[in-house]
Amino acid sequence: MHLTHQGRFASLTLMRLFPLLGTLLLALLPQASSPAEDRPNILWIFVEDLSPYMGCYGDNVNAGHTPTIDRLAAEGVLFRRTFMPAPVCSPCRSAIITGVMQTTAGTHQHRSSRAGKGPVPKALRIDLPEGIVTVPELMRTAGYFTFNSGKDDYNFHYDRRALYSVGTKPNYRHGANGWQGNSAEHPGSLTEGTWSARPNKAQPWFGQIMLWGGKAGAKHVRDGEKLADGEVPLPPYFPDTPAHRRSWTTHYNAVRGTDHQVQQVLDQLKADGELDSTLVFFFSDHGNNQSLRHKQFCYEGGVHVPLVVWGASDLWKSGTVRSDLVSGLDIPATTLALAGVELPTYLDGVDLFAANHRPRTRVISARDRCDYTIDRIRTVRTDNFRYIRNDFPDRPMLQAQYRDNARTVKDLKRLHAAGELTEYQAAHWFGPRPAEELYALATDPHQMRNLATDPAFEDELVKHRGLLSHWIEATGDRGQQPEDPQQLRATFELWRDRAIFKNADVNPEYDQFRTPPDREGPGK
Repeated sequence: MHLTHQGRFASLTLMRLFPLLGTLLLALLPQASSPAEDRPNILWIFVEDLSPYMGCYGDNVNAGHTPTIDRLAAEGVLFRRTFMPAPVCSPCRSAIITGVMQTTAGTHQHRSSRAGKGPVPKALRIDLPEGIVTVPELMRTAGYFTFNSGKDDYNFHYDRRALYSVGTKPNYRHGANGWQGNSAEHPGSLTEGTWSARPNKAQPWFGQIMLWGGKAGAKHVRDGEKLADGEVPLPPYFPDTPAHRRSWTTHYNAVRGTDHQVQQVLDQLKADGELDSTLVFFFSDHGNNQSLRHKQFCYEGGVHVPLVVWGASDLWKSGTVRSDLVSGLDIPATTLALAGVELPTYLDGVDLFAANHRPRTRVISARDRCDYTIDRIRTVRTDNFRYIRNDFPDRPMLQAQYRDNARTVKDLKRLHAAGELTEYQAAHWFGPRPAEELYALATDPHQMRNLATDPAFEDELVKHRGLLSHWIEATGDRGQQPEDPQQLRATFELWRDRAIFKNADVNPEYDQFRTPPDREGPGK
């Protein structure tokens, strides 16, 4: 007897209410329609904050210095144009783990459904819409052993024991909402507590290994491979200062270090006899965290990520390069399909290797509150253009944010005060933002010439404006409404005593929670 679609959801409900009982039920019932030996292991190497500055993506600086990722691409499938649903970690990871756009599921506000230490109060919990189930839960009901050796960072209420068969380390805190922060530590090696932890070695597994990627800097770079500050040319939207040169070069070093760590993961798979039966997805949650305008923003640098799929399969030829538009939401859908799991109808992604696959005509990404900075940006990426809508154009790019103490931000402010920025830099970072932006990517890869006011591109502007407006209405984009006051208060309470928040001209939405002694920022 095979577990039916309804039976899977029933067991998932039991897992959430009574984790032990749900797990026993899953162990007792057959989980998939194909024998275990016919189903591949699937590994997500889910990297933090990494842009595709790699040889296989045509990057000249790192050409020859990312040999592992380049080899995976040469032997597997390289997707050149993959764009994540959000340019910051928790909304993106919430979307990827459910396969549902964060603005549809209500998980769009960065680090929401949170509290301090201890259980999340009921008033702050964000529950997934009825019927939506996470990818690891679906994989478990299909008979897979599941694990996540890094952070969850999901903006919804869940019991981690329902998602993963094993914790990260012996004293891992199981329970509601699992680990949510930004300080995950691998317990002894990159792969401890992963596939080797399953009791039945014949059982297929699905797991996530988080690499620190852009947050690691040059920490993992191979000997002799480290770039010196200033060896990488700066994009023209940054001023040429030592801090900006260092920041930009640091990310290139992070890419080289990530390549080294990917090799370590593959070496362990091989040593454990798992490599030949495993399909590997290598990708990141969003782009470069070292530099402003990338992470947290909806330009190419914020949402364009690497995606390589590697492993033995009849579905692709080695060395395949695909240039069709791909959404990060296609990763969970493709994963489920490769595991032989029936795709839920609510998924916003598609199976990239389906026989009837039709290339996308556009990819949507969205940015909402990040840390304590309130914003709302929506973007459409089509074949040749990127359209961006700024719903708070009066708030400058450089409004108060968590990076205000960074040398790069201080340099921008210092040079602006001295009148030493270029005309573009001054307007871009400190002036009001245009309500609409439109860029022709082939001729303007840095996205610096806004065509939204150019009559020659009126038709493209109207087309892209319509694509976004239709998507907002069709999906019920929940970011169009203000954030729930209780969630916003929780953010205020998290940051209120930190100098970076108290002494900044933060968003007026927080005034409702202030008392007179709190009003220490400029203009307060």
